[in-house]
Amino acid sequence: MEPNYLLPNKYKIPGWLLLISGIIGGMFLIASDFESDILQVKVLALYDDNSFLSNQNGQFFKIIENSILDEIIALFIIIGGLLVSFSREKVEDEFIYKLRKDSFVWAMIFNYLILMLAIVFVYNLSFFNVLVYNMFTPLLFFIARFNFLKSRV
Repeated sequence: MEPNYLLPNKYKIPGWLLLISGIIGGMFLIASDFESDILQVKVLALYDDNSFLSNQNGQFFKIIENSILDEIIALFIIIGGLLVSFSREKVEDEFIYKLRKDSFVWAMIFNYLILMLAIVFVYNLSFFNVLVYNMFTPLLFFIARFNFLKSRV
């Protein structure tokens, strides 16, 4: 059975470049406490309430000044992860299809088990950080598991 949702194999290398550079950039931002004035530009905010903990009423469709470095890094991780995950292997047979499917199921179960533990044991703003990282973990778990299983064959 040939899955028709997969991209050509040539997208795998650009995907790895984006993914690895995004992860390195993300680790740099975490190490520097997310304080970045690099790439400070005016952007359209669909909703802005000025502060996460403010009592002010928010505004829709507002132009704000924001550093877009963290958004670019997040997009690198997501786009790179999708390209790596959904690019064909050089030999895409039924065994690779089964590895891909099993890795996806494993990644989802593992991801939500970790999220359930975080719901029970992590609180306040730290939980918000867990949710931010949780955007990336399904892709990363899938890629790690799929490549691990593929290397064992």
